[in-house]
Amino acid sequence: YPTWKRTLTRRAREAQMKRFCKAQAIQRRLEEIEVTFRELEQQGIKLEKLLRDEEGNLANQKTQWMNQLLYLVQKKNSLMSEESDLMIAVQELKLEEQQWQLDQKLRCYMNKEESLKTPEDREAEQEILVQLLEVVNKRNVLIHIQEEKRLSEL
Repeated sequence: YPTWKRTLTRRAREAQMKRFCKAQAIQRRLEEIEVTFRELEQQGIKLEKLLRDEEGNLANQKTQWMNQLLYLVQKKNSLMSEESDLMIAVQELKLEEQQWQLDQKLRCYMNKEESLKTPEDREAEQEILVQLLEVVNKRNVLIHIQEEKRLSEL
């Protein structure tokens, strides 16, 4: 192997490991969010029961419970927003991996001498290019979705 091929191979492995580690971190965070959702749901149920059952309670106490309930709803909404961001990140990682694999296949065909390519090779190369373009367009859509979400939150 020439040095440049070893370097490309090493960089490809490093990029793949980065994607893998990022995917694991996202998965852990999604699990944490799920646990937090359950906890917030339980707290919300308790507060709703208190609000419905305690008719003769002081108005001050009811206001305090309502504020706590609104805080829980606000926290749940922010977690849902974070969860949707993470799901977009997961999709983006999948598309990155798919793009990398298609790039590798395309390089194999492009490295082949033009005079040695069969019509099937040329057709496969074109098909890979079409697939690669589709993946790039999907990633572009995800970027637009993230940008629109960011702008709407501002």
